Amino acid sequence: MIVLNIFISVVVMVILQLLGMVIFSLMTPYNDLEELKKGNAAVGLAMGGKFFGTAILLGVSAYTNASIWHMMLWFAVGYICLIAAYWVFELVTPGLKLSEHLKNGNIAVGILLCFVFIGMSFAVSSLII
Repeated sequence: MIVLNIFISVVVMVILQLLGMVIFSLMTPYNDLEELKKGNAAVGLAMGGKFFGTAILLGVSAYTNASIWHMMLWFAVGYICLIAAYWVFELVTPGLKLSEHLKNGNIAVGILLCFVFIGMSFAVSSLII
């Protein structure tokens, strides 16, 4: 029974991770995968930060909740906070159109966003119970 629970939890976590990445991709006005194929390191850094950030949220949600449903709920709450952090960051930097800079390969913006996502996921994960 324990093995089955672990298997189901892993499957749910993979689905949530992929779903999270799809949602993040829909938020960008460019095609993330096409930019990666072109070698756009800025987009790669931002996507890596999103992936790592959602993985942190998933890990903490799984660790602190015995129920898969509670894990999914707390991940959703954390994920919404991560999306909100991106939009707040976009609002407080009006002279810096993040998506344009990423599409143009601005590595500094890619690094900054990578750490915004990772940092916010650590901060938000401290609230997950």
